[in-house]
Amino acid sequence: MGSTSDGKWTATVASIWIQSTSGSLYTFGIYSAALKSSLSYDQSTLATLSAFKDAGANAGLLSGLLYSAATSSNPRTTAVCGGGGPWIVLLAGAIQCFVGYFLMWLSVTGVVPPPHVLVMCLYMLLAAHAQTFFNTANVVTAVNNFPNYRGTVVGIMKGFLGLSGAILIQVYQTIFKNKPTLYLLMLALLPTFNTLLLMCFVRIYRTSEGDEKKHLNGFSLVSLIIATYLMVVIILENAFSLQLSARIFTFIILILLLAAPLYIAMKSQRSDLRSISSTTLIGGDRLVDDPQQLVAENIHTRHDLGMYNQVPDGADQARDTDDKKTMQWGENMNLLQAICTNSFWLLFVATACGMGSGLATVNNISQIGGSFGYTDFETSSLVSLWSIWNFLGRFGAGYVSEYFLHVNGWPRPLFMVITLATMSIGHAVIASGFPGALYVGSILVGVCYGSQWSLMPTIASEIFGVVHMGTIFNTITIASPVGSYILSVRVVGYIYDKEASGEGNICSGTHCFRFSFFIVAGAALLGCLAALILFFLTKKFYQQSVLRRLQNSAWE
Repeated sequence: MGSTSDGKWTATVASIWIQSTSGSLYTFGIYSAALKSSLSYDQSTLATLSAFKDAGANAGLLSGLLYSAATSSNPRTTAVCGGGGPWIVLLAGAIQCFVGYFLMWLSVTGVVPPPHVLVMCLYMLLAAHAQTFFNTANVVTAVNNFPNYRGTVVGIMKGFLGLSGAILIQVYQTIFKNKPTLYLLMLALLPTFNTLLLMCFVRIYRTSEGDEKKHLNGFSLVSLIIATYLMVVIILENAFSLQLSARIFTFIILILLLAAPLYIAMKSQRSDLRSISSTTLIGGDRLVDDPQQLVAENIHTRHDLGMYNQVPDGADQARDTDDKKTMQWGENMNLLQAICTNSFWLLFVATACGMGSGLATVNNISQIGGSFGYTDFETSSLVSLWSIWNFLGRFGAGYVSEYFLHVNGWPRPLFMVITLATMSIGHAVIASGFPGALYVGSILVGVCYGSQWSLMPTIASEIFGVVHMGTIFNTITIASPVGSYILSVRVVGYIYDKEASGEGNICSGTHCFRFSFFIVAGAALLGCLAALILFFLTKKFYQQSVLRRLQNSAWE
């Protein structure tokens, strides 16, 4: 394809499709019962496996280092699948995904002798670790391809990752319903082969086009339609027992919706070809008859002019010389340089409090529902719909923060402040225990939890640059399991055990989680405070540097 105008759109479609099958970790509840029964695990052992799952999914430092090494050694090879580039990271993730889930399937089905618990934890860690490679390759490549719309593309990529759990469950319920052991085999094969088929299309393209926002809005619209469709299907499946023919029909519609991004990519190519005559003089002295070649050269010309226009004149280039931190922000820092800044640790604390408190909710949502007297149908609906709220947060925060940054110049950390404050309210609503509290609270927490997954990587790329973005934001992501362990195990779990009484160590009533979730709400407020300090610290940087760079791109 070369560096033609459709290259980055094809790469975006490939990344979307890979992300759509990468969220197997959100479906742990589907196969956890099979692990427990076939290997004779107790609940504590199952919780240990879940902890290794969370650790693997958030320990993305290796994927970031591999991405930096693969794409910086020779930038020209990033456009060639046979050379270096994002495909190497995707291949490493595919191998880990297959090995981890396939070994778990062999253990559950009895093909191999039951392994030691620690060995199973290693399998789970390996399978979960694959997600960081998929996520890093797709998110960082998208940011490189669309540097002026980072929030939007991160929201799209993170949004489809959030939807992938519901998508995988739809595949399972259509083909392998009530066969969780076969679902493990599906997780070993489907994401792996999907990635292997598409990884060569995920490339970095150094081009800039006028219709970028228009086509990105098309991808955003498709993601919203898919999310709405999945929400309707989930509600129908929980309310009625759909026959096989109905499940197949709904699955076919889902496949057609997932194919829609390809139409958008093809439309963008036709749009660029129509905008330029098939026979045009370039530079006044050379005739080009090949439209594809013309598009490529024209885009490179526009890109070079755009880069030239981004260079401020002597007056605009002046910054506050006494503000050394502001002069460092936006440059391509490596991990060690980033760690030495206050902004890194403020972002780390905000992430630990935001993502950690969100995980504390989703990890205990079934137990909360049981304590509050919710039926199994109600709690299962809440678990199923969590992926939808998660998606809305991931997509919405990226899109909305992008809009207000372009139009009003609002720094992106401000939206982290708003979402963390709202998340604290959601936790407090759950703690109150009033009728319907879990419904309202889980929506607020789910949306705001998803928001952190699009805001944090985008802010990291803007403050620390994109060259080492994969390494830096994956290091910050480690804050998520740290916060989850402290809040979910040391706070929520500990207080629940203290409140529990009777047979089975079960607690019933609103008091079971009241005190612990007020503490969790306080943790979210602490993260809000850290984000607020980061907002004031970077406010001038966003207004003087980031906004100036974005002024060359038109918002439609």
